[in-house]
Amino acid sequence: MADPETIKTYSTQVEKYQKVAMTDAESRALGQFLAHLEQGAHILDLGCGPGHHSEQMLAAGFQVAAIDATPEFVETARARGVDARLGLFDDLTEVAAYDAIWASFSLLHAPRADFPRHLDAIHKALRTKGHLYLGLKLGEGEKRDSIGRFYAYFQEDELRDHLAARDFAIKDWTVGEGAGLSGEVHPFVLITAQRTT
Repeated sequence: MADPETIKTYSTQVEKYQKVAMTDAESRALGQFLAHLEQGAHILDLGCGPGHHSEQMLAAGFQVAAIDATPEFVETARARGVDARLGLFDDLTEVAAYDAIWASFSLLHAPRADFPRHLDAIHKALRTKGHLYLGLKLGEGEKRDSIGRFYAYFQEDELRDHLAARDFAIKDWTVGEGAGLSGEVHPFVLITAQRTT
């Protein structure tokens, strides 16, 4: 279930969030991710926000579907020409439907206890040899940021274990730190992995 306070924060700050630019690291990660895919591949943007990334994927010639739990984000993404729908992570129930799934700083809004289940659903929704992108914050535990959003934090070793347990082979792994909507600086990790089966 989505966290109501997180959704409320995003709903009331859509315009501000649209102005948050991608970092150089994120731009490089997007380019690296797309370079692994065949032209015209079908990508799901899981937690698409206002559709920045989906819009760039579409412009690069990919098929893109998107999902987000914030109604205002879905509306904004649709205005960008993105096939976006309102939904939760648990609404990802497709089987072998996508060549790739892009989850950029979205799954960190789900409780840590739910992360394995969401990874299982992602694995099931990907086609054989499909790719997954994860953007997550590094750290421990769960807490809210200064503007009320819920965050789950992860250690690098546990993320490697989660991916290995589901037969994902890591293709790209980048760590850094940066400030988001709240202005707080946190370490992060950007991962591209591929189903080995």
